Amino acid sequence: MPETERTTTFDPDAYLKRIGWDGERRADPATLRGLHTAHARTIPFENLDPVRGVVPSLAPDDITAKLVHSRRGGYCYEHNTLFAGVLETLGFRVTRLAARVVVGADRFESRPRTHMTLLVEVPGDPRPHLADVGYGTIRALLEPVPLVTGAEFHAEGRRHRLVHAPDAGPLETWVLEAHGPDGADGADGWEAQYAFTLEPYAQSDFEVANWYVGAHPRSPFRRRPYLQNLTPDRHLLLDGHRLTETHTDGTVTTRELTDERDARRLVEERFEIDVPDGVLLLG
Repeated sequence: MPETERTTTFDPDAYLKRIGWDGERRADPATLRGLHTAHARTIPFENLDPVRGVVPSLAPDDITAKLVHSRRGGYCYEHNTLFAGVLETLGFRVTRLAARVVVGADRFESRPRTHMTLLVEVPGDPRPHLADVGYGTIRALLEPVPLVTGAEFHAEGRRHRLVHAPDAGPLETWVLEAHGPDGADGADGWEAQYAFTLEPYAQSDFEVANWYVGAHPRSPFRRRPYLQNLTPDRHLLLDGHRLTETHTDGTVTTRELTDERDARRLVEERFEIDVPDGVLLLG
């Protein structure tokens, strides 16, 4: 794989305490899987800064203060920047990639590359792994998957695979697909989640994309709260006014939130997020 620019430095001690990891600190597949799952179950996905008109900072100190030392979460750029930086301190080699979120898209090219994902190389393993702790949906990866086609990967009820898609460019296009009954068309089958190539992206590239997602008036993250919290038993999602709780047995409950104080209390207690001043959850 090509050389990548190391743009972040993080102290892993506070991070590992935040995600409750007391296992080995080795650059091996088991550690990578364990950290990935622990991160996904501990640090929530949320966009409350863009909702209140603030573009999240991608500076390592700011991400650490927000996601590690506070009861906050973030979106893909924050999560995956943090995860990449910690992995690098542990001896993994990480390539930062830009992906197109293509759920429901007729043409992949119609979607810009606004998602950050990671390609991780493990010493002694010839296969790089796709890792992503910042894809804020119920169909996100719980564990990294090897960068191979023709294989299906299972993790606690979630099913994924990687396929190739036609592309007019010089680089091969990879597509992460998820299987389940909750696709964009309601069908039970495989659905493309995002598409990417293996071209490394620099921190400056993500700074521009981060500004667009966090500040552009047409960005969906500016318009309404989108929060996710995951535990071994359930997935909790707040999308605007609608709260959806999906349990591991397949049971799904939804309800509309109508009271701002109740919504704030729910977010602070069940999502474990301290709502910043200036945010109207139901505004």
